[in-house]
Amino acid sequence: MSKKQPAPNLRIKRQSLPETLAESLRERILNGEFKEGESLIQETIATEYGVSRMPVREAFKELEASGLITTQIHKGSVVKSIPLEQIAELFDLRALLEPELLERSLPNMTDAHFAATKQLLPQLEAAYLDDDIAQWGKLNWLFHESLYAAADRVQTLAIVQGINIQTDRYIRLQLLLTAGKKEAEVDHRELLKLCESGDVKKAVQFLRKHIQRAGADLVTLLKKKCDKEIQA
Repeated sequence: MSKKQPAPNLRIKRQSLPETLAESLRERILNGEFKEGESLIQETIATEYGVSRMPVREAFKELEASGLITTQIHKGSVVKSIPLEQIAELFDLRALLEPELLERSLPNMTDAHFAATKQLLPQLEAAYLDDDIAQWGKLNWLFHESLYAAADRVQTLAIVQGINIQTDRYIRLQLLLTAGKKEAEVDHRELLKLCESGDVKKAVQFLRKHIQRAGADLVTLLKKKCDKEIQA
């Protein structure tokens, strides 16, 4: 007698479980529920979500690949802390890679591409207005990605997305503690305006300055925060 195969819908759910777990854990790391340096115990996470250790183990692999956790001897999986100089480096990489993506993308962008971008911008602004912190990083990335997609540079886009994931939690902090949300709104609208105008050079220059200023402001904020914690 042949062994009964699981229904297709059940198989799909089983395969997507590690991704679902990784997404949930990623958000908990980014919103600060899991602190930098905190250990993530597979057994504890598995019990909390009501699953076996196997999908948790796979989710941890995905989180480690995205730079959010790391494996340490005697501690296991730990929420990764990024030193200030490395945060600055990540923004330097963004300032190198994203303008290049935009420069390659803009000549290939169609009305459909711009329509997709225009749909995302109000959603991002609404998230800022509603203090929907969980949506900030996701929608910000989708907005930028929509401007880069026509570059047809899959590997570069994947690298840039990984960098954005690593810096997301710090950007959230910056937006919460400063007037960064309003500045981001103004910058995003100006960037879209320049892109629609077809002035590739100005759009690329503006994007580079936008990223560099955001990185410099963030590092300054984090340095002040660190100094205060040391003095406390």
